Amino acid sequence: MTTSEPRPQNPVVEAIDDESGRHLTTVDGWRRFIALAPTPPDLLGSSARRHLSKTEEDSYDAARLEHHARLLVVATSTVRHTVTCGRRLVLLNRHAISARRGLIVSGPAGTGKTISITQLGRSHELTDRARHPHSTDRIPVVYITVPPAATARMVAAEFGRFLGLPVRNRLNITDIIEAVVGVLTDTRCGLILVDELHNISLASRSGAEVADTLKYFSERIPATFVYAGIDIEHSDLLSGTRGAQIAGRFTLITTEPFPYGPEWQGLVATLEQTLLLHDHKPGTLTGLDRYLHHRTGGMIGALSHQIRGAAIDAILTGTEEITKQSLEAIPLDHTAETSRPRTTSGNRR
Repeated sequence: MTTSEPRPQNPVVEAIDDESGRHLTTVDGWRRFIALAPTPPDLLGSSARRHLSKTEEDSYDAARLEHHARLLVVATSTVRHTVTCGRRLVLLNRHAISARRGLIVSGPAGTGKTISITQLGRSHELTDRARHPHSTDRIPVVYITVPPAATARMVAAEFGRFLGLPVRNRLNITDIIEAVVGVLTDTRCGLILVDELHNISLASRSGAEVADTLKYFSERIPATFVYAGIDIEHSDLLSGTRGAQIAGRFTLITTEPFPYGPEWQGLVATLEQTLLLHDHKPGTLTGLDRYLHHRTGGMIGALSHQIRGAAIDAILTGTEEITKQSLEAIPLDHTAETSRPRTTSGNRR
């Protein structure tokens, strides 16, 4: 890792802490997500580190910890494909009067579905801002998640909550829908992202009503709808009369664990380049890429968690490097831990 010896700087940890309370499911939180482009702190050389006071050293380490705690977005083939398909649909739908096409991103947990659709949303919002640089009243993108055991009113309320509309108990679902449709039409919304779609089951009455409500929104709001959820293609959401309507209008993109190969090796190399550790030997992680694939089952979420967790441990313990042993010490999610083979593989490194 190349180091530099600039003058020590005190990072603004307070601003980072303030971000933690923001959520993508509010218009303010979404805008902060779009605007967020944190600059990694400089990795100081040994001479500069020796001249840090205790307060400066604590602040410097805190900035590095925050850097590794952030989820790094890597432009994987899945992210690129989702953004390309989504932008194409937005353009095709721009002048459609009805029967607008949508997109479903489906796959196992931890395969990058949410990252893919939020990066699509980011791309659309930045494009819209570039096309309308002097407009301040536009809301190009809406992002909501479907609550567990959702009802139609709950989903309508999620739209209202994103927009900051007062969703009081005395308001019925029609009142909420009309308010949401009015605001999103006036603010020229062009893309609506609905995450956690697997929380809907068409086998239940409430689930069917949620599906109908989303369909009604799509008919009233001139926007492209993008859904994401776990294994949607194997659920009842694409079966029956309602499911057939969804399947007939939505393109399906499936996300999967990455096979061991050039793209996986590139992911590991990219993550290694982001490390800010003083004693880490460049190439250590790329030399362990097959082991990392074996350990994580090819799940990008597990890979990111393992490497960032090991980097945080390296700073907290003062070892300042990642080794195979320190990677082994990071517990992963249950799926990753139980899906990998239990036998010792001869090709593990």
